[in-house]
Amino acid sequence: MSEYSRRYEAETGKTAPIEAQQLDKLFEQIARGIFLPPRGQQAVDLGFTAHSLSDPYENPVVYQYYQWVLRNVFEKHSVNEMTAKLIGMAFTCANVFETSLPQPLTLNPWQIEEMKSFPLKTKRAVVVENNGVFVWLVHLHPDWSLINQAGNDFNEAYIKLLQRLEQRGLQVTYLGDLDSRGIQMADHLYRQLNETSIAEFTAIQTPENVSKWLTLKGKIAAKRTHRLAVTTPRFQQEMNSISLMGKFVEQEQLITDYENLIPGWL
Repeated sequence: MSEYSRRYEAETGKTAPIEAQQLDKLFEQIARGIFLPPRGQQAVDLGFTAHSLSDPYENPVVYQYYQWVLRNVFEKHSVNEMTAKLIGMAFTCANVFETSLPQPLTLNPWQIEEMKSFPLKTKRAVVVENNGVFVWLVHLHPDWSLINQAGNDFNEAYIKLLQRLEQRGLQVTYLGDLDSRGIQMADHLYRQLNETSIAEFTAIQTPENVSKWLTLKGKIAAKRTHRLAVTTPRFQQEMNSISLMGKFVEQEQLITDYENLIPGWL
C-alpha cells in the first residue's frame, strides 16, 4: 500500500479503492512536478476511461479518491498539467494559415470573413474531435496541421470557414471517439462539407481501422455503444461495428496509432 492510500484510510476511515495503486504513478509525477498531458489522457494512460478523473459520475470511487489526494496531499502543490479548456468557441487550428502568430490559433466569429481568403500554409489538415487530444498532439508535434472540432460545437462560424477552406483546396480527414455519439458527430460534420469525399474524410479512421481498434482496445459499455441514427453508409458501417461489438474506444487510447498514421497522410 502506498503512502497515499495509507493516509487516505487513516484520515477518512474508509478503505482505499482497489484501483488506488493505478494512481500511484500519477501522484508521483505530480509530486516531481512533471508536465502532464490533459486530464483525459492521464486517465486513459492509467487504464481508466477518459472522464474518470474529471467527471464524478464516470467512476465515482476513483474520482473521489483522486480528488481527496489532490486536496489533502497536494493542497500546496500545483498540478503541472496541460488544460483541455480552449478559449473561444469559433475555430481553433494549428499550422493551417500562413502566419507567424503562435500556434494553436483561435479565431472568433468577427475574424472568420477575412480568414476565408487568408493565405494557407498547408494543403491538408486533420480534424480532431477532442479538445484534449488536439492540444496534446499540437504539443507533441508542433508542425502538424490540425483543426480542433471542439466536441459537438458545430457553430455557424466554424462550419462556414471549414466549407470555405475545402473550396480553396484544403483536404481534411477526421479523427474522433469510436462510440455511438462520436460516429454520429463525424457523420454530422461530413454532411456539412461540400468538396470532401468520404474516402478522404475517413482516410485514417477507416471502417477497417475502426474494427481493429475496437477489437484490440475496445471497452464494453452499453450506454456508449447503442445504435444512433447516421446517414452516410460508411458511418453506418462503423456504427454497426460499435453496436454489434458493444465496445467503444476513446481518442486518448489512440495517440500512438495517430502518431504512426497522421504523418503519412499529411
